[in-house]
Amino acid sequence: MPEIVVVGGGLAGTEAACQLARRGHQVVLYEMRPHLSTPAHRTDRLGELVCSNSFKSEELGNAHGLLKAELRELGSLLLEVADQARVPGGAALAVDRELFAQGVSQAIETHPRIRVSRGEVRELPAAPAIIASGPLTSDALFDSIRGRLGTAGLYFFDAIAPIVAAESIDSTESFRASRYGKGQDDAYINCPLGRERYEAFHEALLGGEVYDTNDWDQVPYFEGCLPIEVLAARGKDALRFGPLKPVGLKDPRTGKTPYAVVQLRQEDREGRMWGLVGFQTRLRYPDQRRAIGLVPALAEAEILRYGQIHRNSYINFPALLTPHGSPADEPGLIFAGQLTGVEGYIESAATGLLAALNIDRLQRGLAPAVPPSTTMLGGLLRYLREADPSNFQPMNANFGLIDPLPQPPRRRRERREELAERALGEIRVWMAGMASAPAELGR
Repeated sequence: MPEIVVVGGGLAGTEAACQLARRGHQVVLYEMRPHLSTPAHRTDRLGELVCSNSFKSEELGNAHGLLKAELRELGSLLLEVADQARVPGGAALAVDRELFAQGVSQAIETHPRIRVSRGEVRELPAAPAIIASGPLTSDALFDSIRGRLGTAGLYFFDAIAPIVAAESIDSTESFRASRYGKGQDDAYINCPLGRERYEAFHEALLGGEVYDTNDWDQVPYFEGCLPIEVLAARGKDALRFGPLKPVGLKDPRTGKTPYAVVQLRQEDREGRMWGLVGFQTRLRYPDQRRAIGLVPALAEAEILRYGQIHRNSYINFPALLTPHGSPADEPGLIFAGQLTGVEGYIESAATGLLAALNIDRLQRGLAPAVPPSTTMLGGLLRYLREADPSNFQPMNANFGLIDPLPQPPRRRRERREELAERALGEIRVWMAGMASAPAELGR
């Protein structure tokens, strides 16, 4: 049996490699690091998280929580590792990023049916293959993809938030709590700002200098990952209704809701590093330092990693790929991960898992399949294949992607609970049918 090629050692690629190996296939997983690095990665480990350490909510009433529940039904490797590397995160699944990458690397590198090959893949391989090279695909490989698909491709820019040292956070100017008391009560460090400090902070963001490179200002940012200075430019209160929103929090020192709150999320198991939630930025380092220093609790904060920005590449899925993510004339060459236009860790892993299931089906003489659009994974894939090709933008999980209920409850919470119950029932039925059902499943 020939080896199945998987390109990319990120979340989609490692999930795909594991799923194929679990189904008895021999796999070669290509990862270009450390021979060729990227502007965002810091190590050569598989499954490295380059942005947040949070996989977002686990609540079934949340779209990301539902997608994770579906992936658990499908046997996701990455969620198994994430559970082992978990750190406090309230209602969210947050991980120690170092432990997570170690766990993913060990699971892949020690699997008897997976061979890891380090080095750049410069040309698209022949099928069967999964291309999960990610949003930082090397120029050579992206040129090969662009040549194969006959398009100039699309791209956008993504941003990373700063991380500060725990010991440098002023505990007298902050308090521990989760929004609305969800999850662990002390999952987040909350740094309140009064009106004057908030307005000074807002002005510092607007007056800060950004890194200037070629055509960055002409690129449409993904709405769910806007640099904080871009969001600040939308209005004086934009941040108070965004990443600095104080709702669901009360300062125990005053018993009142603060004017605005900067939340910090734990980045490592020991609690030595804390990331600024929603603070992805392209500001120059001195301006980041100046703005962060205006937050009373962070006036003397030691910044362990500054925010930065990098290019993310993705394919015009609805214009160029089949419903399961391949060129029309080569069903066994499947694209997965952020390269397809999904945004988010779990979304990327989900497309990698689905790509592996379809390669397995093709190898067994069955046609590719996607889940029904009553599931979160199926709804996400439907968006990719049915979005307007002339204005295609990255998308992450949300309840607007899945089919509505025939008779939905009036209350949103109850409505989402019913949607989640239906989705989990249907993903179980779909997965059971994947082993033997013919072509039209999930279309």
